[in-house]
Amino acid sequence: MCHSSHAHRGCGCGAPGAEWSTHRYQHHHYPGESFGVRRPLRFLAWKLGLEEPQVVDLATILNDLRTERAQSEVDDRRALALLADAAQGESFDRDKAAEAARLRTRSAERVQEKVVDSLARIHALLNADQRGRFAYLLRTGTVLM
Repeated sequence: MCHSSHAHRGCGCGAPGAEWSTHRYQHHHYPGESFGVRRPLRFLAWKLGLEEPQVVDLATILNDLRTERAQSEVDDRRALALLADAAQGESFDRDKAAEAARLRTRSAERVQEKVVDSLARIHALLNADQRGRFAYLLRTGTVLM
């Protein structure tokens, strides 16, 4: 799902001469993927020129972040259920709605703390050149955190 109106191999982004394998990493965002690409580990290993030990460490970091995001999705479903319960009764249950809001806030804070922790861990495993390339991927929106 691209964000432009041109045609390129059926996706509509108009990236001239882009090979599909790299093109999809640059433009397509899949639900539930923390980095905004379908295979973030392979993509980052390729773009950053990672050595095997770095790939192993990065896999652990990405898995930890994915786990926290999955927990956040569970929390969001619980919060939605609480909001529905709050709205269903004869009178509005402000306490349940407030509990849902607190749950969402705590969950979002945990995810953001995990993002910061993940970035610190990624920074520690990359060399200066790799950090520069990683920062570029973040700035351009190629990698989403």
